[in-house]
Amino acid sequence: MTNETVRKVPELSLLNYINGSSSDQISFVDNLMYGLKEYGFIVLKDHTVDQHKVDKAYEYLSEFYALPVSVKEKYCANNGGQRGYTPFKVEHAKDNDNPDLKEFWHVGRELAATSPYKGIYPENIWPTEVPEFKNTFNELYNSMDATSVVLLEAIGKGLDLPENYFRSMVNDGNSILRAIHYPPTKGEDTKNSIRAAAHEDINLITMLVGATESGLELLDKDGTWLAVQSSPGEIVVDTGDMMSRLTNNVLPATTHRVVNPTNDGSRRFSMPFFVHPHSNANLSCVPSCIGDGAKFEDITAGDFLIQRLKEIGLY
Repeated sequence: MTNETVRKVPELSLLNYINGSSSDQISFVDNLMYGLKEYGFIVLKDHTVDQHKVDKAYEYLSEFYALPVSVKEKYCANNGGQRGYTPFKVEHAKDNDNPDLKEFWHVGRELAATSPYKGIYPENIWPTEVPEFKNTFNELYNSMDATSVVLLEAIGKGLDLPENYFRSMVNDGNSILRAIHYPPTKGEDTKNSIRAAAHEDINLITMLVGATESGLELLDKDGTWLAVQSSPGEIVVDTGDMMSRLTNNVLPATTHRVVNPTNDGSRRFSMPFFVHPHSNANLSCVPSCIGDGAKFEDITAGDFLIQRLKEIGLY
């Protein structure tokens, strides 16, 4: 019999934060900050993203990835993989030359003609072979985007930041919805490559809506890998490098990976929403986290993104 506490990523109710009392909100912020500091991850049991939109997106995703490679490759663009299709085994983790066993599609923000970032962010690309793809993914993008603003507001409270600190930072932000397909691993070099090698995310926070199979693991404080369990309808949230820089590692970017399945004939889909600030946002340390001094030099979100895209083989 062991007295050790089982390590498990905390599960929180976002609807309780949105609709609850002031004490409910305080409790949510406290638990959110604990989870992000202790694990770099939390799971939202409920939220404001319509599961019907998620299910539709997975349906059209499956349809797109069933197309011939030659058709999918029509949608590759010379933009550092920021929009459109990135083929199988192109991306690799930073400091790891072995390619990840995945292919993916990136959807970005549909900017107003008056936005200062029109022409700075790449334009979206849409597959004509799946007619509903554009509307479905734009709808899901907008829903995830709205939910991210609420979550960032709660994080801002936990960091003693002005009320609109994150809202202004992500207004017209370069956030990305990544639609990933991990094909069956049969016949692949599974000794050196896994579905997603150990890495940290680039952005502020990542929101992952219900992957179709498990396999996500985080590197725990004791150096062991901890499975991140979630159910359909839940959102897994983790903090990225940009948040780590802003908070002087108070909210660390936790290393995580997606391991290969035991059944080499199974496939996996997942849809992380990478929440990015606008390109001109300065990633300087926030006052409540400065301590004995900032650990990172100031850099804009746009410059940091390009730097990281080069490190992972996309730019």
